[in-house]
Amino acid sequence: MIGYFIIGCEIAFWVFVFAGLSVRYLLGMKRIGIGLLMATPVIDLLLLVATVMDLQRGATASMIHGIAAVYIGVSIAYGHQMIAWADRYFLYWFKGGENPRSNKLYGREHASRERSGWFRHLLAWAIGSAFLLAMIWWIGDAERTAVFNNLIRVWGLILGIDFLISFSYSLWPRKVPARNVKH
Repeated sequence: MIGYFIIGCEIAFWVFVFAGLSVRYLLGMKRIGIGLLMATPVIDLLLLVATVMDLQRGATASMIHGIAAVYIGVSIAYGHQMIAWADRYFLYWFKGGENPRSNKLYGREHASRERSGWFRHLLAWAIGSAFLLAMIWWIGDAERTAVFNNLIRVWGLILGIDFLISFSYSLWPRKVPARNVKH
């Protein structure tokens, strides 16, 4: 049941983003559009409450419950960035704005963006892990919440791999393709 709720929350997030951008740009109602965009954190709150309630009723913690915490951490850390990304593409597709794909970064700028992305990933991991640890503490049964400790470790491993990749661009920067070099 909670798995379907997580999927529903992800769908609701993008529905609110699309509705907010549509109302903002296509209908010209900027305040209502911003209101719809600002409603997206409420979805995270509902997901957190549903997850805790399910566990409180005696459910054994599963990967699905853990994914709820990951989703919340990612949503908090990346939510603004995801909405800004959608905003740029919405402007491009529906209002003739600048093509977001034409702004590729290279060299130091790209390396800096990759490092910033890793720090954002670290923030998502810290928030998600804090929620997982809080649920472990709240339930107070190590046997029922063992999956949460494993999830924190696996996500930490993924974070470590992301660190190596993201910071490698500081040593070996992305070069401008030969076809893009101005003579």
